[in-house]
Amino acid sequence: MKIYTKTGDKGTTALFGGSRVPKNHLRIESYGTVDELNSYIGLIRDQEIDQITRNALLKIQDELFTLGAMLATPPEKEILKNGKERLNIPKISDQSIAFLEVEMDRMNDALPQMTHFILPGGHQTVSFCHIARCVCRRAERLSVALHHIEPVSESVLMYLNRLSDYLFVLARKLSKDVKADEVKWIPKKL
Repeated sequence: MKIYTKTGDKGTTALFGGSRVPKNHLRIESYGTVDELNSYIGLIRDQEIDQITRNALLKIQDELFTLGAMLATPPEKEILKNGKERLNIPKISDQSIAFLEVEMDRMNDALPQMTHFILPGGHQTVSFCHIARCVCRRAERLSVALHHIEPVSESVLMYLNRLSDYLFVLARKLSKDVKADEVKWIPKKL
């Protein structure tokens, strides 16, 4: 299989189902940002972290590929002429979202209570986590904007929302693991 097709040389790309759109289409921006997020999560997974977290991140990366495929399929192309779904893969589901919630609860149980906002940083691995969280929020904002134009599965929107929360809790857990100080944001008084 050749990597280059030359079909995008004029600034368009194909969605699942064959329709072509400009490469800056909101749908492309949405799943392109999910791809960027997946790369940052890979960067976190490549750090010296525990195996449970590494496995969870691998599962999340797999689900982000699914989520990207869901975003790359316009609503009018989801069902084939024979009545079957175009994407013959398990979709993002309530179980996908519940997995993130269970993982957050597990990590949160071992963390000190949060009393202030926390400034990102303290250790490179923690910073990668915060960058991924911010990219996840951007993916969510773009997907919500797309949803205002054409329907996006609610499970996609919920997953991205929950994943950004997961990445915040993971950053706190990793801070604890590497013994980095969490710097509280305390606004200055006027």
